[in-house]
Amino acid sequence: MDQVTHPDIARAERIAHVMDRAVRLPGTGIRLGLDSILGLVPGVGDTLTLAPSLFILAVAHRHGVPKHRIAAMAGNLGIDWLIGLVPLLGDIFDIGWKANSRNARILREHSQLAKTTEAPMMHEKSRAQRDAA
Repeated sequence: MDQVTHPDIARAERIAHVMDRAVRLPGTGIRLGLDSILGLVPGVGDTLTLAPSLFILAVAHRHGVPKHRIAAMAGNLGIDWLIGLVPLLGDIFDIGWKANSRNARILREHSQLAKTTEAPMMHEKSRAQRDAA
């Protein structure tokens, strides 16, 4: 990608990678991360993984992601947390759901959309400033 990524967004994407897909299970195409591994700890594992997940949500809020997308991101985390509380079933679900990657993708899409709509608006503004002078 030739677009420059804001450091917050790049960090959110790195966190999502570590949390959801840092390791490939040998002999399979299955990737998992700390979210899946910590989720194996009964009771507290899924709750501990909320901290980095909430960072991604906070970055999205700071970068002006619309409220309905923030709500979708929170829903991804809620589903991940709630189902993750169910022993074994939650752990299996967690490998496929990858809430952090979903949320990082929403953040990236918003960032790219903001960049493409910002450039024409800046061009129009400078044209209006020239016309006023």
